Parts: sequence; structure tokens; C-alpha cells
Amino acid sequence: MYDQPASPSCPYRATGLTIPPMLPPLGRLLAVDWGDVRIGLALSDEIQVIATPLETLVRRPGKRFPMPRFLELVAQHAPVGIVVGLPLTADGGEGDSAAGAREIADAIGRRTGLPLDFWDERMSTARALAAIREQGGSTRRRKEDVDALAAAVVLQHYLEARRRREGER
Repeated sequence: MYDQPASPSCPYRATGLTIPPMLPPLGRLLAVDWGDVRIGLALSDEIQVIATPLETLVRRPGKRFPMPRFLELVAQHAPVGIVVGLPLTADGGEGDSAAGAREIADAIGRRTGLPLDFWDERMSTARALAAIREQGGSTRRRKEDVDALAAAVVLQHYLEARRRREGER
């Protein structure tokens, strides 16, 4: 499994070795924006250019990740890989939320068998809220929409960074 350090210049790290992620370059990617209560999901198009909000899963306090619904969505949309938003601290470190995201990523990887990658999700919810307001929308009573949109923000940034990296080769 790959992790993402704070440095954007070296976005992948696996137990001390720098290894690029093995997510296929074509096919849909599914993004997971982890939260203690709500988990936003987004999906890319087949050529991995555009990310679209998919759904928000809700986890009741003290309950597990809603894996059955997640697996239904995986079966329905057949992604080729999963991008998990990693909630880093303001200084780029990992706290309790990042540990939770890594735990769920591990469970997702075991249950789906799909390759995983992590991506910094700092400010994704703030960007999603700003996008809604920019379009003249209200964020009141739209928590589920915001979380799925935040997952789309994470995935879109991932896709764009990956294209930039590939363009540099």
C-alpha cells in the first residue's frame, strides 16, 4: 500500500522506497473522502479526466464503515482503482483522522482487491463549500452533497497531478 508524505514533490512512499502507484491509467477511479460520520465518494470517467460526486455514505456513531453499500457501488461502477483522501494536519503530519483513513483503506483493499493510492485531502471540504457558494447555492441541509463533492475535489486534484507528472516524463 502506498502513502503520501507531506511533500508534493515526492507524492508516494512505501516503507522507505519511492514507488509510483500502480493505479491503471484507464478505467474509472473511485475516491473516498473519509470522515467520522460521513464518507464522500466520487467517480472518475473512463479516461480519468473528470471527477464527479457519486454518493455519501453515513456511518452512525460507534458503527463500522458501511462496507456492504460500498461494495455494491464498487460492483455497480467497476472501478479499476481507489484513491483515498488522507486527512493530513496543517503541517502535513498525520493525526487520528489519517489513522482512521488508513484503517478503512486497508479494509477496502482487502475486500475489493483493487489497487489503492492516497491523496492529501486537506481543505477539500472547504473547497467544496466554496464551489457551492460560487454557483449561488446554499450549503444548509446539504451535508451529504458537500461530502461527495469534497471526494470529487480530492479525485480531481489527484487526476490533474497525475497528468502533470506524466507530462513531465
